[in-house]
Amino acid sequence: MDEEIWELRLYVAGQTVKSVTALANLKKYCEEHLKGRYQLEVIDLLQHPQLAEGDQILAIPTLVRKVPSPIRKIIGDLSNQERVLVGLDIRPLDPK
Repeated sequence: MDEEIWELRLYVAGQTVKSVTALANLKKYCEEHLKGRYQLEVIDLLQHPQLAEGDQILAIPTLVRKVPSPIRKIIGDLSNQERVLVGLDIRPLDPK
């Protein structure tokens, strides 16, 4: 079975409500569906604005799936779980 480690990067701007909500939602989804198979990097663009150019970030918060390819992006607070899972192409670990 393929145990590829997912590399996710969440771009935020400080501790705004949307940024905090996005991080909380993302951690929840990762623990539910990718437990032990993901790396999450949070980049605060207030501290590192130069990093937005590399992933062409136009809005925040933005989630970028770096691995597995292809790269995918989701903008917003990630509160719509179905949209996030479909957008990232995450399949449940234990289909019931």
